[in-house]
Amino acid sequence: MDTKPFVIVTRKLPEQVETRMGELFNVQLNPTDRPMQQDELEKAVAQADVLVPTVTDRIDEALLEHAGPNLKLIANFGNGVDNIDVRAAHERGIIVTNTPDVLNEDTADMTMALILSAPRRLVEGAAHLLGDEDWAGWSPTWMLGRRIWGKRLGIIGMGRIGIAVARRAKAFGLSVHYHNREPVADTIREELDATHWASLDQMLARMDIVSVNCPYTPATFHLLSDRRLKLLQPTAFVVNTARGEIIDENALLTLIEEGKIAGAGLDVFESEPHVNPRLKKLAREGKIVLLPHMSSATIEGRIEMGEKVIINIRMMAGGDRPHDRVLPSMI
Repeated sequence: MDTKPFVIVTRKLPEQVETRMGELFNVQLNPTDRPMQQDELEKAVAQADVLVPTVTDRIDEALLEHAGPNLKLIANFGNGVDNIDVRAAHERGIIVTNTPDVLNEDTADMTMALILSAPRRLVEGAAHLLGDEDWAGWSPTWMLGRRIWGKRLGIIGMGRIGIAVARRAKAFGLSVHYHNREPVADTIREELDATHWASLDQMLARMDIVSVNCPYTPATFHLLSDRRLKLLQPTAFVVNTARGEIIDENALLTLIEEGKIAGAGLDVFESEPHVNPRLKKLAREGKIVLLPHMSSATIEGRIEMGEKVIINIRMMAGGDRPHDRVLPSMI
């Protein structure tokens, strides 16, 4: 490959990242930040040496049938690769990379914010002060939420983000429980005093707050199904900063509407960017806190993601194997 590969970026990236890409590569940017349409993506994969997509781009097998012979790398601007058919790319000799480890703390911060916001009704209280109705002042029975200290937090997916959430949760006095394929290392278990549950069903039935922090794969689609959600206590809250598809959203909505689950804090949705009107209604009623997929949205995080993308491209262009390569066996 030429020393300056032709790189097509599907969305607008931080200026610092785009400037550096322009110095290193023959790059086609997206100054409008408008998501590419299907025909535009087809043209991009046909022309590019490297495609830099984001979570909003579906790089499936049908799209890759349009890939030109020069497409050697899909350098995803993001950690999750559920938007990419990694197996189809691998079969065509196209390397897929991601940007791991740069968003762990940012996502954990937002997860902890939702863990606090939903039970303590923070958004609902703030909105009251901005509404047309005057605040009547302090009252011993008004805007009562649920105590966090001493409650049980069940983390689904005790990877890097899950561990970062657990560290924050412990500082807030939460008892840390988790469901993972394998128990964490003894040093982590001792640090967090964390309890491993081999059975997700058994853990769910005993938690006050459940935080979804696992990757989205075919195996985790609707992991929190209608059956599993019904195991939760009526005082329990669900928090999701992973992917919307991991939860059966309609089942969650019905259970909250019926008062069988206390509430939720959601940063991701099953049909993004569409947000179910029922979710918005529950949010206006103060039963759900909604955020627009912003758990990773920090300036520092986005720049670090861009730097990882650049390193992956440079390594591939130089004939080396990128450190952040994603293989089908890893999905």
